[in-house]
Formats: sequence, C-alpha cells, structure tokens
Amino acid sequence: MPSPDETRGFIETALKDREAGHRFAFAVIDETSGTVLGTTSYNDILPEVKRLEIGHTWYAKRAQRTHINTTCKLLLLTHAFDTLGCNVVGWRTDNFNYASQRAIERLGVKKDGVIRGHKLRRDGTIRDTVMYSLRRGEWPEVCAHLNDFLSRRRQANFG
Repeated sequence: MPSPDETRGFIETALKDREAGHRFAFAVIDETSGTVLGTTSYNDILPEVKRLEIGHTWYAKRAQRTHINTTCKLLLLTHAFDTLGCNVVGWRTDNFNYASQRAIERLGVKKDGVIRGHKLRRDGTIRDTVMYSLRRGEWPEVCAHLNDFLSRRRQANFG
C-alpha cells in the first residue's frame, strides 16, 4: 500500500502499465458514499496462455476483514474466467504477509509454492514470494464457495 505521498506515483504507474498492456487497475468504491475503499488489479497478463494474476490489492482499514475483498475477488474471477476466457488466475504475496496469505487461501485456491529470493522489498531486503493459482476447471467450485460465503454473510447481517 502506498504512503499518502506515494499515491500519485502509484496511480501514474498503474496507468502506464495499463497502456503497456500488462496491468489493469480498478478502484474499489463504496457505492453509498462514493469514497475510495482501495484498489485491485489484473496484472502479469499473458494473453498467449490466457493467464493473469490478481494483485496490487489494498483496502482502507475500514474495508479490511469485511465482505469487500471477497466480493471484489468474485467479480474479478467471474470476469476473468467467464468473459476473458482465462485458463489460470494467479496471486503472489510476500512470504511474511500472513494476512494476505490467509485472505487468498480463504478464497479456496491452491498454493503453488514459494519462489525463494524472488525480488527486493522497498526496504532493500530480499523477499521470498508465495504463489497461488486457480485453474478454469476449479472455478465452478470456488465460485459456489464464494457465493455461499457472501450469502451467509448477508443473512447474518440482515437475518
């Protein structure tokens, strides 16, 4: 998540990456208030193998641990598989980002493994990256799981 003084650069990079064709960023907006809750992206788009990743995701504190992430992932996955015809959707996260790992695993996707010494963090240390993926054949079960989770959440809030 960018610091407030890095936000403009974050947005400018997302727009440049979109023009280059390897990232498509989305703003996550609260429908009621019109305020920005965060962002998420399709990135590392590989049209030749019909694969993309979901990443560059962050939410305001008030949106974390709510239905927002699950809803966004359901929308992104539905579009990726049912509209774009993707074969695989992937995720990656820092090996020390346990909250992201738990959130990704709650979706019902598979952990592929860890790429050791994968890239530099902002602080200059070298990170290991945990990789996850979901294949087209696994999508119907994950879709049903996410819809059921959101349905139960709505019932609990309005039941």
